[in-house]
Amino acid sequence: METDLIKIKIQAQEKEGENWSFRAFLKNYDATNLDSIAHKLFEQVSEAIECASCGNCCSEIQPILGDNDINKLAKSLNIKPAQFIIDYVEKDGDGDDVLKQKPCPFLNDNRCAKYDSRPNDCVSYPHLHKKDFVSRLVGVVNNYSICPIVFNVYEALKGRLKAEFVEFKRECDEFGNY
Repeated sequence: METDLIKIKIQAQEKEGENWSFRAFLKNYDATNLDSIAHKLFEQVSEAIECASCGNCCSEIQPILGDNDINKLAKSLNIKPAQFIIDYVEKDGDGDDVLKQKPCPFLNDNRCAKYDSRPNDCVSYPHLHKKDFVSRLVGVVNNYSICPIVFNVYEALKGRLKAEFVEFKRECDEFGNY
């Protein structure tokens, strides 16, 4: 199990092409079976890695904020939601409200200072427990370099489906597709 963030970032760069190719392979994989495999791997990896001790997601990602998230965080800071928006929120490229500061302004010694009020996007991160894993593959590949849990689940998934992936790549190379 790899948890060293430097090694994970290096491997992410080295395996970028492979990871995107594996994503293409998974897009054609049986979605129900893929969910079952991914959820089981997520459970195993999550039991082995203490997520709350890392904090790398809080340094690298801007969570999407819903109105409920803004209200909870504003209340925890004893300010009005409108003031919270002024102080902490910006629109991302998709028009979603996100925290405007990276790392997260509530990150303190790799721990969330507002843990009980953290946004739903943070609560559900890295989103590997959700149904329809195949619909989140771009996020999985993007989070591969950030989250040790995502990294290890994706690597385990590649190991588990290696023979089928090798066949997929051979067929793609043979027919000039990818």
